[in-house]
Amino acid sequence: MPTRSTDSGAGRVPPRAFDVLLAVVVAVVLSLIIALSRAGVGDAPPVSAYVFAVGFGAVLLLRRRMPVPVLVLSVLATFAYYTLRFPPIGVALPVVAALYSAAEAGLIRWAVGAGAVVFTVSLYFRLRDDPQPIGYVLGTDAVSNVALIAAAIALGYAIRARRLRAAQQEQITRLTREQSVREAEARVRSERERISRDLHDTLGHALSAIALHASVGSEAVGRSDDTVVDALDRVRNQSTASLRELRSMVRLLRSTTADEETRQVRSLSDARVILDEARTAGLDVVADIDVSSIDLSAAVDTTAYRVIQEALTNTLRHAEATTARVSAVVEDGTLRVTVADDGHGAAADDESRGYGITGMVERVHLLGGSLHTRSAPGSGFTVEATIPARPTP
Repeated sequence: MPTRSTDSGAGRVPPRAFDVLLAVVVAVVLSLIIALSRAGVGDAPPVSAYVFAVGFGAVLLLRRRMPVPVLVLSVLATFAYYTLRFPPIGVALPVVAALYSAAEAGLIRWAVGAGAVVFTVSLYFRLRDDPQPIGYVLGTDAVSNVALIAAAIALGYAIRARRLRAAQQEQITRLTREQSVREAEARVRSERERISRDLHDTLGHALSAIALHASVGSEAVGRSDDTVVDALDRVRNQSTASLRELRSMVRLLRSTTADEETRQVRSLSDARVILDEARTAGLDVVADIDVSSIDLSAAVDTTAYRVIQEALTNTLRHAEATTARVSAVVEDGTLRVTVADDGHGAAADDESRGYGITGMVERVHLLGGSLHTRSAPGSGFTVEATIPARPTP
């Protein structure tokens, strides 16, 4: 797994910069310990001891690419350092950073094994050669070494676990976002399919009326010119209106579906059905729909119905509301549809609530209108659509 910039202890420090900083800190700390070990004695520590201190730090620059060689080299260098009888720098301290690096890389067994080897070997020689009382060697000294080794391994493991959790959470978020997009696209496709069925029904009704008027006119030829003229006027008016509807609704379509049954075209006059369904579900609906279908084109009439239907559906599913207000009015040639509930409002931020709204926004926009939503926690959720009553072809 690639190492991220949010490395242990590094915050926003880039990985390479953190490694350099860690190497410098280890080299400086060990050098200071070497220097202080001879303070007041008179003779200065050998230069070779400082070379080891710098080496313990420098090898950490390879800790990401070669964690196992770095760990092994640190352990062997520790043994070599004490074999040469250089000033004491602690048993665990020279390998702490290497143990941490191995654990951070997921090599827990290597880290535990190396820590155990260092502790066991050092304890053996301390018991054999150290003049200190055995209680001191097995007590304070041994416990401090074990604690330092365990802390280094535990810290490395914790950093790795945190990084893995962050990566998994990022992947979950990405997959959830992709799933949300796919579901939203499916809802939009479904809405377009419904529009195509509405178009089928609208044009089917219009063509049936045209055929009826044409039949009446043809039968009246030679017998009643007034009847013929009236029939032709009706055919012309109906065909003009149908053409206008066709142009309006075709703009909403990019795909059509076949082999599906057509259904009844819904309009604002049918809104009482969904209002009653909402009331049956326990929602107190206050409706103020003061619009006549003759004031609207068929596409706008159907879209207004869909807006109310989708908004109330979202209210029932997500808002935990008790009351909803539905209004529809035509002013200056513009239809304004508003659906507001008294729910918790925060549900509006849930992407799952917005899929149907996405389809409504597209449908309203293609008719030359706009759809907006407003929400606030505890203040409810409002859907407001503004559409030209009769869009210009």
